[in-house]
Amino acid sequence: MARLKDKYIAEVAPALMKKFEYKSVMQIPKIDKVVVNVGCGEARDNAKVLEAVARDLAAITGQKAIITNAKKSVANFKVREGMPVGAKVTLRSDKMWEFLDRLFNVALPRVRDFRGINPNSFDGRGNYALGVKEQLIFPEIEYDKIDKIRGMDIVICTTAQTDEEAKALLELVGAPFER
Repeated sequence: MARLKDKYIAEVAPALMKKFEYKSVMQIPKIDKVVVNVGCGEARDNAKVLEAVARDLAAITGQKAIITNAKKSVANFKVREGMPVGAKVTLRSDKMWEFLDRLFNVALPRVRDFRGINPNSFDGRGNYALGVKEQLIFPEIEYDKIDKIRGMDIVICTTAQTDEEAKALLELVGAPFER
């Protein structure tokens, strides 16, 4: 079992139960899924770019990425509906816990001038989103084998009802929020 999942079961859930005074254990917020998304505008010119993006995502997350297509046509961006524009991976259960463990304890501390993640990036419903400027912070990516430095969006979806509950959950799990 994942180290972070053990920590959640043993320490985090009881602490949240005590802090928010839930009547049932089913009310305790938990992390539902993690979505890792890479938007890739240059994919409209070069189809090989998406293969590299999907390969990087698969190396980082340990799961095969799916290609996402444009939902609308936007003339200013020269994008038509149905064109491939990015890739994403949705992680659940053990792979999700392993990824979060690596993100919080290995990848984020490798960011230059890292002071913590922004505590204001909650969406109002208990989900947290953060952007990463380069995929090189993950140790699975080899610097020599990438064609271009790309960023990615990481969304942590929780079952929390409020941002306060979600922030408490992520802090207890080990998210490095800035003070």
